[in-house]
Amino acid sequence: MPRPRQFDEDRVVLAIRDEFWDKGYAATSTDDLLRVSGLGKGSLYGAFGDKRSVFLRVLREYDDANLQALRQRLDDAERGIDLVREFLLGPADDPTGAAARRGCLLANSNAELAVSTPDVAAEARRTYAAITELLAAALGRARREGDLDPAVDAGETARAVLAAQLGIVALGRTGMDREDLATVARSAVTRLLLAPGT
Repeated sequence: MPRPRQFDEDRVVLAIRDEFWDKGYAATSTDDLLRVSGLGKGSLYGAFGDKRSVFLRVLREYDDANLQALRQRLDDAERGIDLVREFLLGPADDPTGAAARRGCLLANSNAELAVSTPDVAAEARRTYAAITELLAAALGRARREGDLDPAVDAGETARAVLAAQLGIVALGRTGMDREDLATVARSAVTRLLLAPGT
């Protein structure tokens, strides 16, 4: 009978996630994972598998948590357009700029690994498709609520919104001045979310 785990798995997963997020996959060593997790090599590998396996797990959990949060924000939003504005403006809304410089674990990982690691590219496609679907639902709602031009195609605009947001995230990673980044985000809102009659 296997012995019960003697550690807080959720805490360990979050610590490992943050190490990958801060350093990237290639720059995170097994010793780094042992240090942040507080586990021995046998316990780490026994619980999560090798470095690649634990990385794919934390990436999937990160993506699933973000998708759940986005669905909840759509459910809670007073108007559909609010969610889409928040999605575009969010990467630039930290006054310290630290969140923008850290970026998004999925976007960072896709940029680093998509060519060499098909599982990461597949995870990015899965997650971006789900985000696009949620954005399209929000935009469709915005049309019905009179906040978006009726001629706007919700699906096409959702993909454009996602592409713009990923561009804003990438610019934030460069250390772009926060006000300049916010200007880019506001410009994306103005150009993509066309009000009726514009």
